[in-house]
Amino acid sequence: MASSAASARRYAEAVFDLASETNTLDVWSQDLRTVADFVGEHDVAGILNSRRVPHDQKMRLLDAGIKQDVGPLTMNLVGMLEQRGKLSIAREIQTVFQEMLDERRGVAHAVVTTAVPLSADEQGAVATKLSSMTGKTIDVTSVIDPTIMGGLIARIGDQLIDGSTRTRLVALRRRLEGAAR
Repeated sequence: MASSAASARRYAEAVFDLASETNTLDVWSQDLRTVADFVGEHDVAGILNSRRVPHDQKMRLLDAGIKQDVGPLTMNLVGMLEQRGKLSIAREIQTVFQEMLDERRGVAHAVVTTAVPLSADEQGAVATKLSSMTGKTIDVTSVIDPTIMGGLIARIGDQLIDGSTRTRLVALRRRLEGAAR
């Protein structure tokens, strides 16, 4: 049995190819988010994951909940996922699809941790600096963590840029301890 991540990647790649061919990337992005949000609702997920609820009743629930908000091809995907018992990976499919879309458009997401909140200008300056470092447009999500004391820590994918005061003080301490020997 394939892992859910591998299955989600295959579905996302297939949808991405279709969306690219039909120039409907943004439509599919929104549709996949709508599906993932709906099937992720606690009560809905409980019904969809129940073996006691027949397929046709699950499809009626899905039709009532999202059919008016998504395209017919998206509903075909939803029906196929439901029939195969894979609706639980809808969020993973949406996430992989969005990552592929961002990659195509040259967008990267950075989580920037600071000791104090950043102003809009400061956040823009950080995005500009990170953009020049990566060559991509940067979407910044700010996180506040007073334990870093000052400076910032930026994570872009698996890349970590640590310019925090705490890390600098720890490095200085190690150098001083090494010099004292």
